[in-house]
Amino acid sequence: MLSTEHKAIIRATVPLLEAGGEALTTHFYGILLDENPEVRPYFNQANQLTGEQPRALANGVLMYAKHIDHLEALGDLVNVIVNKHVSLRIRREHYPIVGGCLLRAIREVLGAEVATDAVIDAWAAAYGQLADILAGAEATIYDAQADAPGGWRDGRAFRLVEKTSESEEITSFRFEPVDGGAVYTHTPGQYIGLRVIVDGQDMRRNYSLSAAADGKGYRISVKRHPGGAVSNFLHDRLHVGDTLELFPPAGHFTLEESERDVVLISGGVGITPTLAMLEQALATQRPIHFIHAARHGGVHAFRDAIDALAADHPNLKRYYCYEAPRDGDPEPHATGFIDRDLLAAWLPAVDAMDAYFLGPKPFMKSVRNALRDLGVPEHRAKYEFFGPASSLD
Repeated sequence: MLSTEHKAIIRATVPLLEAGGEALTTHFYGILLDENPEVRPYFNQANQLTGEQPRALANGVLMYAKHIDHLEALGDLVNVIVNKHVSLRIRREHYPIVGGCLLRAIREVLGAEVATDAVIDAWAAAYGQLADILAGAEATIYDAQADAPGGWRDGRAFRLVEKTSESEEITSFRFEPVDGGAVYTHTPGQYIGLRVIVDGQDMRRNYSLSAAADGKGYRISVKRHPGGAVSNFLHDRLHVGDTLELFPPAGHFTLEESERDVVLISGGVGITPTLAMLEQALATQRPIHFIHAARHGGVHAFRDAIDALAADHPNLKRYYCYEAPRDGDPEPHATGFIDRDLLAAWLPAVDAMDAYFLGPKPFMKSVRNALRDLGVPEHRAKYEFFGPASSLD
C-alpha cells in the first residue's frame, strides 16, 4: 500500500530524477537485460544503444513521481505504455523482474546514503501501485481481444502472402492467418506486434498497420533501418509463403468522430498509419488534407496511391514536401522542411480541423510547434511515437 509517507518520499526524489534519471535508467537496463535473458525479446537493442529507451523510461518515471498524488494528470501516458505492452504481450509475471532491477539500480546509482531503506520501501510501494495499474489494464485488453470476433490471446501463426516494394527504403508485407480464420478488426492508426527468430534470437517488434481492416489479414509497411535486426530480416529474409507469429492489434492513436476537416501530416515512414486513417476518413466524406514530407522522391512511398485517391475523391487535397529533390523526382509542392508558413498555406481554418501527425521526433516537434503557433488547440493536434519516446520536449 502506498502511504502518505511514501508519497512524500517519492515527491522528494523528483529533483534527483530530473538531474540523473537517465543515468539511473541506463544502469537499470544494463542489469535487466544482462541478468534476465527471458525479457530481452521485448526490448529493441538499437534503442538501448542510442539512449532512446533510457530517456523514455526516465521521463516516464519522472512524470509518475511528479504526479504521484494525482495520477489522472498523466493523461495519455498510461494508455501509450499499456498499448505498447499489449502489442508485445508483456505479462504480469514480468513486472516483479523489472521492479527488482529498478530498485537495485536506484540503490546502486544513488548510493545507500541517499537511497536509504525508507526510499527503497517508498519506491517499492510506488512501483507496486504502477505495476497493478498497468497489468490490470493490460489484462482487460487481453481478455477483450481474445473474446472479440476473429480475436486471439497470444501469438497466432500468419503467412506472408504478398511483399511489395513501396520505395527505396519501405516494403509492405501482407499477412493472412495460417488457420484460415477471420481476424480481429483493427482501428486505423493502430499497430500490430510480431515475433520473429533472427539468427536464433527471439525478437518482438510492433509496426503500424498500413491498410484498413478487411477481416482477412493485415498489412504493415516497414522501413529498412541500417543495422536494424528485425527490419533487415523482414526485407531480406522473409519471403512469400513464410510464417511468423502476430499478436492482436493495439494502440489508441485513432481518428475521432467529428465534422471538422481531417489533417494528416507525416514524415518519412510516418506515412504508414495515415494510409489506413485516410481510407477511414474518405468513407465519411469529410474534407481531408494529406501532407507528407520526404527526403526526396526515391524514398517517398505510396505517392501514386495517394494521387490516385485524390483523383477519385474531390474532398482529398494532398501536398508533398521534399527536403532535397533529386534529378528525375516527380515535382513536389514545396522543397525544404515543413514549417509554419507552409502549414498556414495548406491547412484549413484552425477552428475547422483535427490534426494528426507522425514521423521522426524532430519532425513531430517542429510540426507540433507550428500548429501551436497557428493556434490549433493541443487536444486537436494528436501524435504517436514509433519508438520508445514519451515526450516531444
